[in-house]
Amino acid sequence: MQSGILEKDEGESISPLIGPFDRRIIDSLSAQIAILDKRGIILETNRAWQEFGLKNDFPGDVGARGLNYLDVCDQASGKGAAVANRAAQGIRSVMKGKSGEFSMEYLCDTPTQNMWFYMRVTRIDGPEPHSVLICHENVTPLKLAEETIRERERELALKTLNLEEINTALRVLVEQREKDRRDLEERVVSNVRQLVIRYIEKMKETHLNDHQRMLLGIIESHLKDVISPFLQKASALNIQLTPGEIQVATLVKEGLTTKEIAGALNISAHAVDFHRKNIRSKLGLNRKKSNLRSYLISFG
Repeated sequence: MQSGILEKDEGESISPLIGPFDRRIIDSLSAQIAILDKRGIILETNRAWQEFGLKNDFPGDVGARGLNYLDVCDQASGKGAAVANRAAQGIRSVMKGKSGEFSMEYLCDTPTQNMWFYMRVTRIDGPEPHSVLICHENVTPLKLAEETIRERERELALKTLNLEEINTALRVLVEQREKDRRDLEERVVSNVRQLVIRYIEKMKETHLNDHQRMLLGIIESHLKDVISPFLQKASALNIQLTPGEIQVATLVKEGLTTKEIAGALNISAHAVDFHRKNIRSKLGLNRKKSNLRSYLISFG
């Protein structure tokens, strides 16, 4: 691997493996290159390999020619042992022809920083069929970029979750506001019908002069304008109710009995029942057991 002390085999003499042109080629590469023979001895390394050794104070010859790469992997200990052993197994697999190539990502602890590398091992065809080329590419910027992207994705997911929670809360508030509005409207309509209009109807039966009757009619007209939302909603739902049916439907919705509705509108109970039947028919409730008042309340 990229760290540790490599020892040169005793009595081993290493001659240059590549010519000047090939040397210029591998030295131009940003990846750190090492060529191993069938025993794992390092035959050549490139400039990037050597510069990495200088920057990280590796002992001995930073070129590492003549040192056994596999021995270092086998003897590794500590938290890097598992990575080193995996690398050695991969290299041997390529050397023995069990696999065409081997690759892995690993974390390298250096004196200055933690760095990520991508290691790729390929076999070299030629007079030495078991020789392999090892390439270590520094992918730290890529890993940092990936981590930044993951962090941004986590932040985005958190913001999305927060927005969903806010939207849910707003939806609940809007629904509650709509319910409060309906409740207020129903209370207004109910109070006007029960506390005002029914007494106006009774006043009409008393002895009033023309001026008083006119004023009473104006008051009644304005009050009916106040409680007209139900009429508007019924129209919006394409329910073609007559004015009389609308009056009965409104009072049914408010919870008045047939007798109370008859008294409030100054009509007979039979007429109220007739209107109720027509309303159920227009609402499509003839063959249903639905409660008319509950159905009318559902209109909001």
